[in-house]
Amino acid sequence: MLLTFLPPAILLFTVFVMLPMAEAAFFSPYKWSGYGPAPWAFNDATGNTYGTWTGAANFERMFGHSAFRIALSNTMKVVAVSLLIQLPLALMLALMIYQKSYANTVFRLIFFVPYILAEVATGLIWSFVFDGNFGLSRMITDMFQLQQAFFPLAEKQWAFNTILAVIVWKYFGFHMMIYIAGLQSIPKDLIEAARIDGARPLQVIFFVKLPMLWPAITISIFYSVLGALQVFDLVMPMTAGGPSNSSHTLVSYLYNFGFIRLNVGYGSAVGVFLFAVGVIFAFVYRNTVQREAAR
Repeated sequence: MLLTFLPPAILLFTVFVMLPMAEAAFFSPYKWSGYGPAPWAFNDATGNTYGTWTGAANFERMFGHSAFRIALSNTMKVVAVSLLIQLPLALMLALMIYQKSYANTVFRLIFFVPYILAEVATGLIWSFVFDGNFGLSRMITDMFQLQQAFFPLAEKQWAFNTILAVIVWKYFGFHMMIYIAGLQSIPKDLIEAARIDGARPLQVIFFVKLPMLWPAITISIFYSVLGALQVFDLVMPMTAGGPSNSSHTLVSYLYNFGFIRLNVGYGSAVGVFLFAVGVIFAFVYRNTVQREAAR
């Protein structure tokens, strides 16, 4: 039975994952617009290739581009906010509502609903909320009787911080559910034994629940970092990387400077860099932290 379903899965994975990654690696040393045959194919009329071989020039341009450095810095900010704010918030809420009851079920649903929303829909909703003419920003302006409307998504110092707040709001419910599943799997006998021995609530949390929850925490960190490297769908409807390229992440930078500007070779170079970062992190993390957690 397993062999029946395995070939279609391998075929889909090869066509939609492996081949695009291989093509990106092939395109990265070329200057190519994406139109016409592959850049290494020869033009029968002129004898020249359709693309221009540039070697490592795309990578040199990438690391020297100020907008790329901003995008890399923003992506690292997403990682930091996810690890330092989003995950602790999810863990705190999970500790409060992990026990089975009707009220806790309602709260879980409320906190998990943002994760269910599509990223593009979420971005459009929050772009309206932060619109200085119609949304929440307008209400605050009218409340304090300010003379000038406030557009946080149009301000360089506010745009990406606003996106970070939306990221925390949207994804902390996913990690909360991971922690709730982990907390519910902890044997109640251990918690009762700790309480009988005189452990206070905080001591039970730090010395019983958190150590038993460590495997779930490592999985949550893994998803959080890899998810931070892929942030794209929220950025595009909210700011599209603006103003002045100040709110780009690596993926939105790749999309804007690679595909929108018809420079597939350069975009492929950015994709290769992003792929390398993700693979290195996944390999190192799974063979160190997660391997230790599984013991």
